[in-house]
Amino acid sequence: MMLESDTTCLVLLGLLAWGLACAVQDARHGRLSNWLTLGLGAAAIGYLLLTGESFIGATPGAVTLGLLVAVALSLPGYVMGKMGAGDVKLLAALALSSSPYHLLGTVAVAALVTLLWALLGPLCWRRLPAPAQRQLPLMAPANRDRLPYAPFFFCGLLASILYLY
Repeated sequence: MMLESDTTCLVLLGLLAWGLACAVQDARHGRLSNWLTLGLGAAAIGYLLLTGESFIGATPGAVTLGLLVAVALSLPGYVMGKMGAGDVKLLAALALSSSPYHLLGTVAVAALVTLLWALLGPLCWRRLPAPAQRQLPLMAPANRDRLPYAPFFFCGLLASILYLY
């Protein structure tokens, strides 16, 4: 039992590290590398085929449902030009590697944090040190119409993992 718990903890830490890497890359450059999104997606599919479950133990049916939900939530935003292809792949990779609960929790909290940033971002941004502002230029409130999604996604991922475990 302890080994299973340690393994789950390592998997969750790995997902958080991946989410943080995506958040930093998106906040700095405004795009997500296929190595991050498709890389995790391919690893998750391989693991699912080998073991019959996702990284966190979800069944293939649950993973399929999560993937359908990810596409249903992100594809309209992509078609309307509100989300990039990297954002769609980001949600798909999370769906393949976790569960529908993680996906829905992540998206819900990301939406809430996006709203909070829209309201409090200008105040927070002014208080950030200049080096931080230079490192994360796309998070500036002036970019309000084209904010990167992955930093908010990371907040949602962190919250969903903390809540579900």
